[in-house]
Amino acid sequence: MDFTEMKRQALDIHALYDELNQKKRGRVWTRGEFMTGFMGDVGDLSKLVMAADGARDMPGGRAALEHELADCLWSVLILAHLHEVNLLEAFSRTMAELRNSITTQLVDDPPTP
Repeated sequence: MDFTEMKRQALDIHALYDELNQKKRGRVWTRGEFMTGFMGDVGDLSKLVMAADGARDMPGGRAALEHELADCLWSVLILAHLHEVNLLEAFSRTMAELRNSITTQLVDDPPTP
């Protein structure tokens, strides 16, 4: 699956959630509410990573970790869509900036004793 297909699937699920929320609550989520949901998913992911490292007990194992990572990716795709961010361009630009910053530090900074 490529990025375009991932985005299409994410937007399909987003539309279904909008339909469900409209039916159940008479409204759809705001961008802020999506962000709050994402923060909850990140918290769940954090607990699952800790469990994978043996720092806590958490049911679900690897399947739960995979599910939560996918939930977080879905949220990022939807937040980018809602804020009209071209995620491919932003990702490419940010990776280039990080590469430049890190390589500059590797060349310019003396080793720490």
